[in-house]
Amino acid sequence: MNLSYWEIQTWLKNIDFTVIGSGIVGLNCALQLKQKHPKSRVLVLEKGMLPQGASTKNAGFACFGSLSEIIEDLKSHSEEEVLKLIQKRLDGLHILRQNLGDDTIGYKQHGGYELFTKADAELYEICLDQRDTINRLLEPILKDTVFQVKPNNFNFQNIQENLIYNPFEGQIHTGNMMEALLHKAQSAGIKILNNCVVENFSEDGSGVHIKTDQFQFRTGKLCIATNGFASQFIKEEVKPARAQVLITKPIKKLHIKGTFHLDKGFYYFRNINDRILFGGGRNLDFKGEETTRMEQTELIQNELERLLKTTILPHTDFEIDHRWSGIMGVGSKKEAIVKPLSDHVFCGVRLGGMGVAIGSLVGKELADLATL
Repeated sequence: MNLSYWEIQTWLKNIDFTVIGSGIVGLNCALQLKQKHPKSRVLVLEKGMLPQGASTKNAGFACFGSLSEIIEDLKSHSEEEVLKLIQKRLDGLHILRQNLGDDTIGYKQHGGYELFTKADAELYEICLDQRDTINRLLEPILKDTVFQVKPNNFNFQNIQENLIYNPFEGQIHTGNMMEALLHKAQSAGIKILNNCVVENFSEDGSGVHIKTDQFQFRTGKLCIATNGFASQFIKEEVKPARAQVLITKPIKKLHIKGTFHLDKGFYYFRNINDRILFGGGRNLDFKGEETTRMEQTELIQNELERLLKTTILPHTDFEIDHRWSGIMGVGSKKEAIVKPLSDHVFCGVRLGGMGVAIGSLVGKELADLATL
């Protein structure tokens, strides 16, 4: 790209910090960098027209894990590790709400519910059996009983008799959250360049040389916040995981309110503007969904529609209004990877589908690393 003198001077000269990715982590990192060093020049590079990945694609769940998810995590993580994960999710949600405000992000604490299909009888019994144990485990953090048994007042069909209720779970408006973060970053003097693809970078003793598909420049330090796309830049254990979503057209007298989990959290749905937003199904084809392609598949979309018709809205006519996909970053461990990669390069990735909950905290931790 043939840049002018003005463009170079204004956007690309004497950059102290460059952040790759303008999602939840990237913008929070940039804001924290600017707060710690007000006179620094901070540049954010984003390959999409809007933040790619999951930041503007997620379902807007302000949650920290359903009962079955926590029980499942305890199979591969210690109690200490699981409690640390949950505490970080709660801390991240607190930072998000404090930074932007509940009204701005449309935060509503309607509570969260987990439902179990008829085929999930064994899982349902395990959750009922271990509910008191998990509540005792979480009591030091939340100072109250978290998971409660509630009747099925939503007229869901083909499920177990009762639901597991979590009064601490909420929902947000994802678009409003990201719009507010972008506005806050721009108001702080942070430069954001969209449709700019980073191809590679190289480090020397004084900083990092970055090559994009349009120009090259130097930066003092580089922060990688690309989550599910991170394998392009780093060798850490993080894989892309596509999440497919659909949303109905408005439904008259919609009686469903809250955030809902199904099948260990692999399916999730919620109300929004008299509609049902429903996503998940990655467990139907783990290998196929290990991709960065923003597409939908017939296999998963058909299953989402089937569950809508048979379980969620069995006596309600509905039409699908829109479908989309987002890309998460996952690995064998649930803990995010926040670490220095060299003297001038740092990363904050692998949010494990919990970007809304931990993105603000990971962004802060990433900025703290880059300014040690």
